[in-house]
Amino acid sequence: MRRNAALTLALGTTLALAACGGGDDPMAEGGGESEGGSGGAITVGSANFPENELLAEIYAAALEEYDVEVDTQLNIGSRETYVAAIEDGSIDVIPEYTGGLATYFNSEITVTSSEDVLADLQENLPEGLQVLEISDAENKDSLVVTQETADELDLTAIGDLEPHAGDLTLGGPPEFETRPNGVDGLAETYGLEFASFRSLSAGSTLTVESLAGGQVDVANIFTTDPAVEANDFVVLEDPESLFAAQNVVPLISADAVSDDVEEALNEVSDALTTERLTEMMVELSDGADPQEVAQEFVDDEL
Repeated sequence: MRRNAALTLALGTTLALAACGGGDDPMAEGGGESEGGSGGAITVGSANFPENELLAEIYAAALEEYDVEVDTQLNIGSRETYVAAIEDGSIDVIPEYTGGLATYFNSEITVTSSEDVLADLQENLPEGLQVLEISDAENKDSLVVTQETADELDLTAIGDLEPHAGDLTLGGPPEFETRPNGVDGLAETYGLEFASFRSLSAGSTLTVESLAGGQVDVANIFTTDPAVEANDFVVLEDPESLFAAQNVVPLISADAVSDDVEEALNEVSDALTTERLTEMMVELSDGADPQEVAQEFVDDEL
């Protein structure tokens, strides 16, 4: 039976979801060296935002379909935290996004297509880590504004912000301020120098509420977030491909790979699409339980 050690998903009232870590360290229970590759339990982790937690639940449910014993460690934190966790054996597998992960291991990456990003990622993965098959599902970073701001400033693409950025506040997760495709990348690629940056929680209602309420003028929001459509936000086009392909992919410790594990997770990737992922996120925003949504996906698709 799966032990869910750290699920702290909270549903917001506006439309989006809050990833709430509480006061406990999600890595404090159930960690330690994995024995997944030799028949022990596989520990599935997730980042600290709702979509990644949902994907982790899907991975866990799929593995259980193959009679693999599964533990979960959800809401671990940012990439900087959970990559360390998978490297030290605290977790075995986590849903990842090719572009973000490739950039993490190679800040000089210049390619943007799904195939090229995957190749770059595989070339630069540390020893002991590997990725399995990528899915068609993609959730990219994006810059988003309200419809009112888009109309007032005549914005359709990120570059259109250039003459206005000095008067605007950019909001996003803390990591966005320092990652190569974040504040620095916007300056280098599009010449954007914002008046200020406001640090907000990744994937949380705070980002949505701050944009809708005018506390920030531009926000970094994931493209599959139901908040975009529900609030009539405008996703600005990225013609220079600052935000590379972001196909969902399992990042796994090589020691945890077995035939059953690989087949189960590859089946998930084969079935997962952007449209289905977005639909499931809407279900969560309407109050559905993430484990139930995940199990329904596995029952329907695997």
